[in-house]
Amino acid sequence: MEVVIRLQKAGKPAQKHYNYRVVAIPKNKSRDSNYLELLGYYDPAKKPASIDLKLEKIEKWVKNGARLSDTVKSLVSKMKKQSK
Repeated sequence: MEVVIRLQKAGKPAQKHYNYRVVAIPKNKSRDSNYLELLGYYDPAKKPASIDLKLEKIEKWVKNGARLSDTVKSLVSKMKKQSK
């Protein structure tokens, strides 16, 4: 089973204010399916954007063969820069 770490849309569609969960999910599942593990949150509507990731868990998944989506890669790099 190939696992991908990607964003899952959450929030209020009526107000067009979306936030996102960063989740580990099987590659063949749709975006809003049940996920294997919740790895963090991202809210682009806040100024500055709110990023809350569990980097240790993400690294564990990557070591076990999970791939990061392009967006999650950029969020991880931003989070690491903020923590320095």
